[in-house]
Amino acid sequence: MAEYVILLAASGGSVLDRLKSTVSDDPMLFWGGIAAPFPAVTPGSWVALAGDDKGSLIEFYPRGTELHESDQGATGAAAAAPRRFNATHYAMATKLSQDEVLAIAAREGWPAKYCRRGDAFGVIEVWAEGCQLIEVLTEEMQAEYVGAVTIDNWLAMLKAREPELAIAA
Repeated sequence: MAEYVILLAASGGSVLDRLKSTVSDDPMLFWGGIAAPFPAVTPGSWVALAGDDKGSLIEFYPRGTELHESDQGATGAAAAAPRRFNATHYAMATKLSQDEVLAIAAREGWPAKYCRRGDAFGVIEVWAEGCQLIEVLTEEMQAEYVGAVTIDNWLAMLKAREPELAIAA
């Protein structure tokens, strides 16, 4: 089975060890939708399409693929030393319940747990293949998130942390 890199279409690259080469529910565990070949950037790529009204998708590239700017747009190139861990992660909405998300993670052998982000909102941390953080938000968690993550709230949080941020700078 090939190893793959996951790239969230809107927010940069990250690592995922595998994507099944059959169109099934496995790559779309928390979304539904389909997985299909995606030859646009580099051979061996796949795309997971949520089938939602926002056109949400995740692109999967063979492990070791790096994206480089070119005159034709993003071009895939092989990395000299592929990495397993990275700092890039993403949050995704799901219609599944917390128990359903945790059951899928358990079935896949992925560490997962419920966490609070401050006192503002909850997420389910899913560590796909033990190395890629995906924050999965149920409908209840999405409501908390949308209520908490606003420009005004973000600025208030930064203002409250000004002494700490000044020390770090």
